[in-house]
Amino acid sequence: MPSARQAALQALMHHRKSGTPAEAVLDKEITKQNLSPRDAALASKLTFGVLQNRTLLDFYLSKFSHTPTEKLEPRILDILRIAAYQILFLDRIPDSAAVDEAVEQTKQGSPKAAGLVNAILRRLTENKTKLPAPPDLATKYSHPNWLVRRLTDELGEESAEALLAANNAEVPLYAQVNTLKTTLAELAAAMAAEGVTTEPHPWLPDCLILKNPGNPAKLQAFRDGMFYIQDPAARLAVLAADLQSDTRILDACAAPGGKSFAAAIQIGNKGEIISSDLQEKKLAKIQTAANHLGITILHTRAMDARTLDPTDIGAFDTVIVDAPCSGLGIIRKKPEIRDKTPEEIARLPEIQLEILQGAAKCVALGGVLLYATCTILPEENSGVIAAFLKDNANFIPESINVGAAIGRPFPPTLHHTSDSGRPMAAPTPNPIGQITLYPHIHGTDGFFFCKLRRVN
Repeated sequence: MPSARQAALQALMHHRKSGTPAEAVLDKEITKQNLSPRDAALASKLTFGVLQNRTLLDFYLSKFSHTPTEKLEPRILDILRIAAYQILFLDRIPDSAAVDEAVEQTKQGSPKAAGLVNAILRRLTENKTKLPAPPDLATKYSHPNWLVRRLTDELGEESAEALLAANNAEVPLYAQVNTLKTTLAELAAAMAAEGVTTEPHPWLPDCLILKNPGNPAKLQAFRDGMFYIQDPAARLAVLAADLQSDTRILDACAAPGGKSFAAAIQIGNKGEIISSDLQEKKLAKIQTAANHLGITILHTRAMDARTLDPTDIGAFDTVIVDAPCSGLGIIRKKPEIRDKTPEEIARLPEIQLEILQGAAKCVALGGVLLYATCTILPEENSGVIAAFLKDNANFIPESINVGAAIGRPFPPTLHHTSDSGRPMAAPTPNPIGQITLYPHIHGTDGFFFCKLRRVN
């Protein structure tokens, strides 16, 4: 029978076997099983809860299993993890229900293992108030050891732990108001009429935090093009570029389109925006979404920024490069990103620099080059910028006045404080023209952007 737990199990198994992003396989499973909004929400919580806490769950399960967890059948281990997550992290589901459902799931494919699953989970339930403390931060927050060491070296242990905790926290949805069609107050009222609770973002204008939206694409306000979903960090980067109306803008790595939409709205739908990407199927989605928002100045084009059309050289007032990156700043949204290896990441800066070098040729004299990533590793951010500036003396960093961009003082920290009660501060001052945002400091994705001006 269709159920949230069954959808979560199928999604975890499919993700494990194919490597397909968890969000994609879960959405497919929810549609396949035709789950109610309530069951779909639970399936999502279970799937991402397991991925966020996998190492910790295995640590506790191993205390009550005579068989090492790594030697258990992968499907059985997935079932155990789903049940353990409910027992240890969720308050509204009785432990007995989590155990019984896990046993039934086991019987469907491995009936001989049902007794094992029952015994492990019963012992976990009986001992959940006296479990041992995790031995280290990597286990406690289910991040790979190499990444915990990197973050600790970069940020210090206290701030690194706060970031690890933020990576496992629930992330709200942010609705960016389409001011071409509506206002923040009108959108909030429309959301309330559909039963969605909202509150204005604490520092980003024309942005609402959605409390209980379900699937936002099913809201009438979304169908009417009144908003689009985007993290505050990405929109702040576009605001910081200080775009002007009636100019030409190239979004060189545009998919899924959020920065192009933010740019079009910021300049009042006056000018021209070329949204480019390598994959044409992604471009079709960008164009459809732009039309839905009432944006008429956006056009798409398949393009590799490293191999330019001669007519694009020097042809744009602003060029945005949201380069392919490790994605380590969005682990809180895509927990499987933490499984990337240092070897995978080591290859990225060279590609990022090549893309930036190519896109820079499109910037007109006096124009702006905006480089952005959703990672917090210096080698993908300030390291790429340093390498670029070494070979491009015709670009100079330009100070970014975030307060002016958002029309209010920009807070160095929001709500998060350290265990000692002190507000978290950025680990090092940002160089001129460069901003790094952190989930545990700014309440955003981990994000980097740099503003460069082309001079003679």
